[in-house]
Amino acid sequence: MNAIFVLIAGLGAMALGYVFYSKFIAEKIYRLDANFRTPAHEFEDGVDFVPTNKFVLWGHHFTSVAGAAPIIGPAIAVIWGWVPAFLWVIFGTIFFAGVHDAGAIWASNRNKAKSIGALTGDVVGKRARSLFMIVIFLVLLMVNAVFAVVIAGLLVDFPSAVVPVWGAIFVALIIGQLIYRKYIGLIAVSFIGVLALYGLIGLGPLFPVELADSFMGMAQNTQWILILFLYAAIASLLPVWMLLQPRDYINGLQLFIGLILVYAAVLISGPEMVAPAFNSNVPEGTPSIIPLLFVTIACGAISGFHGLVAGGTTSKQLNKETDARFVGYFGAVGEGSLALAAIIAATAGFATVADWEAVYSAFGQGGVNAFVSGGASIISNGIGLELSLAETLLTVMAVLFAGTTMDTGLRLQRYIFQEWGNIYNINWMQKVLPSTLLAVGACLILAFGAGSGGSGGLLIWPLFGTTNQLLAGLTLLVITVILARLGRNVYFTLIPLVFLLIMTVMALLLQLRTFYAAGDWFLFGLDLVVLVAAIFIALECAATLSRLRTEGSGEKASGEKSADKKD
Repeated sequence: MNAIFVLIAGLGAMALGYVFYSKFIAEKIYRLDANFRTPAHEFEDGVDFVPTNKFVLWGHHFTSVAGAAPIIGPAIAVIWGWVPAFLWVIFGTIFFAGVHDAGAIWASNRNKAKSIGALTGDVVGKRARSLFMIVIFLVLLMVNAVFAVVIAGLLVDFPSAVVPVWGAIFVALIIGQLIYRKYIGLIAVSFIGVLALYGLIGLGPLFPVELADSFMGMAQNTQWILILFLYAAIASLLPVWMLLQPRDYINGLQLFIGLILVYAAVLISGPEMVAPAFNSNVPEGTPSIIPLLFVTIACGAISGFHGLVAGGTTSKQLNKETDARFVGYFGAVGEGSLALAAIIAATAGFATVADWEAVYSAFGQGGVNAFVSGGASIISNGIGLELSLAETLLTVMAVLFAGTTMDTGLRLQRYIFQEWGNIYNINWMQKVLPSTLLAVGACLILAFGAGSGGSGGLLIWPLFGTTNQLLAGLTLLVITVILARLGRNVYFTLIPLVFLLIMTVMALLLQLRTFYAAGDWFLFGLDLVVLVAAIFIALECAATLSRLRTEGSGEKASGEKSADKKD
């Protein structure tokens, strides 16, 4: 099939989902109220709580949740054929991710911008909260440790990316000042930021940067990991308007330019989807498509990490409650669009089926490299951009997104330690600096544990997909309980969460058997912890829903003001 039809069908379906389905969810289910006083106004402090333009906030939310995951997952999952990957991305974006992301923002916003973990204690119970926090902590640990390893590896392999990657930070700092101190219009700032960013991409190949092969006994990878965590720690302490918001916003614009280039090249050159629509000849050792498809493609269809961002940083910056539809649901559409581009690049970016099969010779192959090489080939053939420049552009795009996710992830992990400090009355842990040091320390212990030389985070990466999707299902559980307490229709969140819980529990059981057979007791133990936590949280939530149904409750969720009452 020609990729043009896949592109038009995918974008058209997601556009219709945003125009019609998100409007229904926002007005009839969540009942977003423009007059509700958001926590960004109620607790405004100029650091974490900052009322923000919805376009800038969309940029923060979207780029924070995107990272490299919506590229990696779909570009791996096409090993089962491009049709299953395409269908899960489209239907997942419309009926799962958009509802999940907007709902997490709404629920947090209605409860003083509490995180989903803390909110669980209010709407379900303390035991469920404690278990939920363990799952959240593990997901953040995986994201922060692994993304540091991945970014470090890319900076070592592509020294031409160093200047644009780090230069983007200085561009963001300037953009933040221009917006909040000089009051320059957003359009002018956007133009300046994009020009500066692409100017840096052009300079990158002219001024490649490589660290010393060894410094104080540390290899290049190790040096970059330490530098990245030092940067992330400092970034997490800065006010969100100074770096986090402008960096994410400019990266969001950069992504759309990258997507426009890919999509325009597809429309011009009309490449064929050379990979099989349904691949019945998968390499030996490839796991079953069910349930693995639904955990391999996380970001791009639905991801629990989105709920952490939605209730961690996004809800603290929401200017109007009605902005949750644009920021949350449209943010999911943006992520789905990136996943769609990854599918096309990883299937139509090859000359022949044989070329594609050579890359996808085993499960787990493809990923970012398939996206970069395939996408660059499509861009080069479609609009005539030099292949090496197209590869640099897509590589920098992937690295910058991974970096923004790491920025937000470390800030969220700091929030987790602070919340534990509040829960258990540990005063010093509630402070910003100690909690930040704890977050960095936990990531470094994982990254450098067992003499791994910095790659230790990759040890628990096999569990990321299942743990992440489980977290999405549990977030939908909390949202469903809140809706039930308000006497609202719960089926639009209940159906997706049941599907997710079934798929992720199946995947966890499958992995448990795999780890046991391989004698990998570390991953076996972690898998068991996550599985037991999931079962107990699900039972707690089910008991709460059953009790509410019996009571015929219309009571409000803890700390929530009625959504029908004008504030």
